[in-house]
Amino acid sequence: MNNNLIISVGRQLGSGGRIVAKMLADEFGCKFYDREVLNLAAKESGFSEEFFEQNDERKGFLDQIFHMHVPFISDSSFYDNGLSQENLFRLQSEAIRKAAEESPCVFVGRCADYVLRDHKNIVTVFITADLDDRIANVQRLNNCSPEEARKIISNKEESRSSYYNYYTGKTWGSSASYDLCVNSSCLGLEGTKQFIVDFIRKVQK
Repeated sequence: MNNNLIISVGRQLGSGGRIVAKMLADEFGCKFYDREVLNLAAKESGFSEEFFEQNDERKGFLDQIFHMHVPFISDSSFYDNGLSQENLFRLQSEAIRKAAEESPCVFVGRCADYVLRDHKNIVTVFITADLDDRIANVQRLNNCSPEEARKIISNKEESRSSYYNYYTGKTWGSSASYDLCVNSSCLGLEGTKQFIVDFIRKVQK
């Protein structure tokens, strides 16, 4: 097994993808990055982490606030640093690349598969699940009705897919965009983790 392993995990909302990604990080002794990437980007850029959080995997956020007062960065910083959607993506991408250079990592979302596409030891995975299971999981997490859960899923995935498709030129969730796509409803979270582990060990020999 290569000691510079990078795993990029894309996921549908409610699929348990983040949980599986954390299990993979524990299995392989990798650093785990989900929202932690936003903190890295903020530290490297000098901008507030809150700004990256507001923009997280959302295409077009800056268009909405460009003419509004932004309380978490100064107005001069907003203009003088050439802040734009593309620059925010670039800053986040630089943080991802830097983390990948320093140690084995598991990244959740944020186009890490594209950002690190030239990394020799990256394995890209997408985790899906049956819609009924995803609705039930979102219901449980948000204490909401099935109808509300379905709306949350639809809105979040529209945002994720447009963000991913725009920056990568690929199709979010399409099997052609990843090394492996897995339905967690088939094997459960532990079984899904082990299936991915076996796959990674075979391709990384």
